[in-house]
Amino acid sequence: MSTVQELLTNHQQVLEDVRLIPGGSGIFDVTVDDELIYSKHETGRHINSGEITELFEKFSK
Repeated sequence: MSTVQELLTNHQQVLEDVRLIPGGSGIFDVTVDDELIYSKHETGRHINSGEITELFEKFSK
């Protein structure tokens, strides 16, 4: 399941906007309300399945 599908499936009732913004150099960042919750550049790896949902839930508490 893609990250967007995962978020929509689990949190569509609280999401107001989801945007995919193409970047270069393998950038994959996820922000919520302008706060960075995941950065491939900072971690040096791509996300694991379910990881963005977990981070989103921690952030939105």
